[in-house]
Amino acid sequence: MKKKSIYKPGVRINYDKILNNRIIVFFVIIISLFMVIGVKLYYVMVIDNNKYKSILSDLSYTKIQGSSSPRGRIYDRKHRIIVDNKAVKSIVFKKSKGFKNSDMIELAYQVSPHLDLDYNKITIRAKKEFYLVKYPDVCRGKITDDEYELLKARKLSSNDIEELKIKRITDKELNKFNDTDLKAAYLYYLMNKGYTYEEKIIKSNASDKEYAYIAENNASLNGFNTKLEWERVYPYGDTFRSILGTVSTSSQGIPLEVKNEYLKEGYALNDRVGLSYIEKQYEKYLKGEKSEYEVVNSHELKLIKEGKRGNDIVLSIDIELQKELEGILSEEVLKTKSEANTNYYDHSSVVIQDPNTGEILAMASKRVVNGKIVDSTTSILTSPITPGSVVKGASMLVGYNTGAIKMGESMVDECIKVAGAPEKCSSHTLGTINDITALAKSSNVYQFKTAIRVNGQEYFPNMKMNFNQKAFDTYRKMYHSFGLGVKSEIDLPVESLGYTSKDVSAGNLLDFVMGQYETYTPIQLSQYISTIANGGTRLQPHLLKEVHESTSNSSLGKTIYTFEKKELNKIDTKKEYMDRMKKGFYAVMHESGAYGIGYIDSKYDSAGKTGTSQSFLDTDNDGVIDTETITSSFIGYAPANEPKMSVIVTSPDSSHPNGSSDFASLVTYRITQKVTNKYFEFYGM
Repeated sequence: MKKKSIYKPGVRINYDKILNNRIIVFFVIIISLFMVIGVKLYYVMVIDNNKYKSILSDLSYTKIQGSSSPRGRIYDRKHRIIVDNKAVKSIVFKKSKGFKNSDMIELAYQVSPHLDLDYNKITIRAKKEFYLVKYPDVCRGKITDDEYELLKARKLSSNDIEELKIKRITDKELNKFNDTDLKAAYLYYLMNKGYTYEEKIIKSNASDKEYAYIAENNASLNGFNTKLEWERVYPYGDTFRSILGTVSTSSQGIPLEVKNEYLKEGYALNDRVGLSYIEKQYEKYLKGEKSEYEVVNSHELKLIKEGKRGNDIVLSIDIELQKELEGILSEEVLKTKSEANTNYYDHSSVVIQDPNTGEILAMASKRVVNGKIVDSTTSILTSPITPGSVVKGASMLVGYNTGAIKMGESMVDECIKVAGAPEKCSSHTLGTINDITALAKSSNVYQFKTAIRVNGQEYFPNMKMNFNQKAFDTYRKMYHSFGLGVKSEIDLPVESLGYTSKDVSAGNLLDFVMGQYETYTPIQLSQYISTIANGGTRLQPHLLKEVHESTSNSSLGKTIYTFEKKELNKIDTKKEYMDRMKKGFYAVMHESGAYGIGYIDSKYDSAGKTGTSQSFLDTDNDGVIDTETITSSFIGYAPANEPKMSVIVTSPDSSHPNGSSDFASLVTYRITQKVTNKYFEFYGM
């Protein structure tokens, strides 16, 4: 079938006109594109010129930071400086532009005889790198023709060739180095450590002679110069030293274990940082602001921002009280160690706190080692003890809260016997007593009979105690609310929990309620008594008081942060129960025959609780507990009606069973007397 033609007779197609129209459209498009490009160029070159210049500047701009600026100072609560900075004479080196490695070796030989450097620190790698530069022709001969061919074929890199040279340098070749060579090699290593444009610290604490040599000859010692660095100084010597913490040196920089954390915050690897305790905890405030430089070329720097000393912090510590406290402890610990039955005793600890704010006014622990006193203040945070009867305040509240006992209820203090356990007694039989006398004379039996009721039973001789998890949970919850067995949240980077047993068999409940079952750190005991003293609010214990802007003189600048007291929880009990328990603590210090009489001078109208507990040691380090000891402790506050201070004193292993528990308490008694007298001498009533 034939297709129809679309051609129409008499109609003529004008191909020239179509072509011309297409050309016109094409030129219109081209002109439009040029107009768009022109407008865009106008905006880039005229309207947005400054914007793009800024972007270009940012892309081509290299900024580096100088060495660490001095850290902020640390003051005590009365604004006495306890940590400061001092200038340190340092020798530095910065490689000049166009300075060859061979020139640096020559310079290292020239300078090293004038510097007292410990060249024994030099590594094998550093020796080989020195040998490589000192004897280039010898090292070139260590590469085969085939390996050079592989380099030309780009199957080996220049770095690969250098590594092969270093690997093939022998010990025999290195042993040719004499002392002069090794000194130069170590100095050469220090001169090349880090980036080319960085200024390297060659030596801190340079002697006057070393410093003078570099200063007088720096014009000819290409790149060597003198500089005043800084280091921490302590006007009060070793007082509170362990808690103040330490700072890394320029050579240490950031510890590897926290490298990533600090790098994310913009630190450099060689930055000096707080390594422990206060210096570490408040690094963000204390760190200085480093000078900033623009790299003009690979060797020249332009200062764009001056460095600044870190912010100053004020602690809650009274450094003079702290000094007195440490002196008392040192004297009493050493004295006690010379007394009878102290075979296993070695330290005592004290914490004085403001129970209304959580501020720590003084804290110290002193230990005797080989007849000499050493500081062990950090053990207040990390070394738990068996507390003994000091916990009976919390135990009594459990009795009130659960209805196991009523306020004023009397019980007979007698030795008790439950099935499967030895007879349990108070230190001596007290007869019929109420709850106040039970605390005053530290009745174990009153707590035993109360705990049996909390366990859902009533005591009778040879009874079988049922296991009741709820009873354990109830006691633990109360203890935890006071800070016993949980972290106190003190503002320091290290704190231990103490020991919590998983063996919750029924009979162990009786040990639990008299402080013979689980262990707590001294800082937890301090939080516990402070919570009692202020009427039932558990506060975070803290050492920081304020942060101030740094100044150019010794005065404090503008306050930029004030530590507000932090309430962690309130004790879940009725006010009348808390008041009743506090009345028992008052009786401990004042009732005739009570165990706390004399610990704090009666004129200060104190309240408190003594504690004597069985404790156990592994004396031969074989992993097996083999020796029973006696630990003594005291917790208290004064004045009883409006407490200004709380105090705890602990003396672990202060005696042993063939001695006297009364004697075991003597060191704690003497220390408590002296430190509380000293506190009131400083602060009055």
